[in-house]
Amino acid sequence: MAFIAPLRGVFFNVDKVGSLDDVVTPPYDVISENAVESYTVKNPYSMIRLDITKNPGPASESNSRYQDVAGLFHQWLDQGVLLRDHQPALYFYTVQYKHPSGKMLTRKGVVAQVGLSEFGEGVVKPHEETFASVISDRLRLLDTTKAQFSKIFSLYSDAENRVLDLLEGAKEKEAMGQITDGDGCVHTLYRVTNGAVIMQVQDFFKDKSLYIADGHHRYTTALAYRRLQRERKQDFSEKDPANHIMMYLCPMEDPGLSILPTHRLLSVPGSLSMDELRVRLEPWFILEEIRGGSREVLLAEVLARMDEEERSASEKICTLFGVYHPGEDRCFLLTMKPEARDLMTGKPDQLKELDVVVLSDVIINHALQLDYHRCEEENLIHYFSDPDEAMDVAVKECNRTDEVTPLLFVMNATRIKQVKKVADEKLIMPHKSTYFYPKIMTGLLFNMQVEGEQVE
Repeated sequence: MAFIAPLRGVFFNVDKVGSLDDVVTPPYDVISENAVESYTVKNPYSMIRLDITKNPGPASESNSRYQDVAGLFHQWLDQGVLLRDHQPALYFYTVQYKHPSGKMLTRKGVVAQVGLSEFGEGVVKPHEETFASVISDRLRLLDTTKAQFSKIFSLYSDAENRVLDLLEGAKEKEAMGQITDGDGCVHTLYRVTNGAVIMQVQDFFKDKSLYIADGHHRYTTALAYRRLQRERKQDFSEKDPANHIMMYLCPMEDPGLSILPTHRLLSVPGSLSMDELRVRLEPWFILEEIRGGSREVLLAEVLARMDEEERSASEKICTLFGVYHPGEDRCFLLTMKPEARDLMTGKPDQLKELDVVVLSDVIINHALQLDYHRCEEENLIHYFSDPDEAMDVAVKECNRTDEVTPLLFVMNATRIKQVKKVADEKLIMPHKSTYFYPKIMTGLLFNMQVEGEQVE
């Protein structure tokens, strides 16, 4: 089902730019506007200058910001700041990292071009919703630069690890690039140019589906760009570069594959005491107050209790959350009652199993009477992978204003099998339901779409 192909990757010339650590960045969508300057100050060749952060302005904004990027991109190619491989290759990509549990893990994958497929065809399967404003911005960047700067992170099934074993055995001895990111994760990239191995990998994927882990907006953007190119070209073919997208592919059985929870900081308009919140939640949850320590100790205890419950059950048998009220320095463990499911009538069973859906439908929408659109329009929800950072922001928000009541909800991670089940059923999870860690770095490798070339 899935078509994959090698690519002539573009990469930074370390003789020109110096350390790759100083030019490679996280994906654009996890970089705050406040952090942009720090990347450009670190190195004038920072990837942030190409894969610019999302457009903060209206859709009618001038194309100048995109044209400036395209000009800079081609300038760097002309100056040898960027190089392009002469021979198509697959790229073996490893990440060594320390999991929050303390374990040292290695995640392995392959970077390739993948033939585009509409979601309805069942070849490439999404699990999260997308937003038109983001797609519009990314489409203008892709159409102007004719380059894919960020990789889609996708999953596939390979219980026997056939693909990665083939690639690891055929990779070049010397890495073509290695960086250590801000979290201390070591990303390493190797070329694989062995034609026989590439053909075996291509054959393997012919009967496989791919599941998008990260990059739903980028993939949807590529589909929109393909539609544009089809309209522009009478002779558009399946081999056209615009019919393909660069992906990082990782087996869902890989022992180094990790999903971290994404915690929610909810700003409830007005004043809400913990006792008032308790009254609103008690019809649907059993509440247990965690006492006897600093806020950090309270939060750590809640997370430990949630983790213990998660590990003790082979299947998820109950939904647990932690909630922290920084204004009163009180922390509770919430265990969902069976009757809470009655509030999710009409929702498929696969979604009712998700903690993020329970939080959205039962707590935010029903108990707190905050609908999704209001939360989006008023920016009432902020997302954090680091619970300590989330708590710090919650406390500062509490001290800054009395117009809202910040509540920190700490979550369990969504499981891989839940992602697969939702995608197979053509369902959509709420925004920020998954946080695959570590992120794939932007700038180690990217892809040019050159007019006249064909993807084989």
